[in-house]
Amino acid sequence: MNRRDILLSTLALALMAKPAFARPPFTLGADPVPLLSPPFKDGEGRKLMLSDFAGRVVLLNIWASWCPPCREEMPDLDALQRKLGGPDFAVVPISIDATGIDTARRFYQEIGIRDLGLYWGEDIRVQLAFAAFGLPTTLLIDRKGQELARIFGPAKWDKPSAIAQMENVIDVG
Repeated sequence: MNRRDILLSTLALALMAKPAFARPPFTLGADPVPLLSPPFKDGEGRKLMLSDFAGRVVLLNIWASWCPPCREEMPDLDALQRKLGGPDFAVVPISIDATGIDTARRFYQEIGIRDLGLYWGEDIRVQLAFAAFGLPTTLLIDRKGQELARIFGPAKWDKPSAIAQMENVIDVG
């Protein structure tokens, strides 16, 4: 094959591939993994742990306001919480901004976040406990507080494939 043929075949494959947002964000199938939970705070200053969400499927998102991909996906997470949030499911975005929860609060106000809870945790404790070595890091957690899957980097949380995957996990779990 010459360079032109390789280029044309690569271009054809790229055009035939589904866009990344058409696929569900998580690859499921591995056994659930127990998680450590560092304490973190909610918008009222109350200390929480993952066990406070027991009985719900949780989409735990670790983010910071200075992280461009984190900022970009927050409206999608807000839309997902608005659509599916309730007694069976919660999006829990934990800010690790070094300047504290007020930075996350200002960011929520700035971009119009309406339905997400406000949470903050110490950056090193949260990153180490959840093995989040890049931002954003998102974990899908079952009703028993065990990790089902994780992804590093942003996702399109309000797309039909992501919503369908969350609904399936909620129904199964």
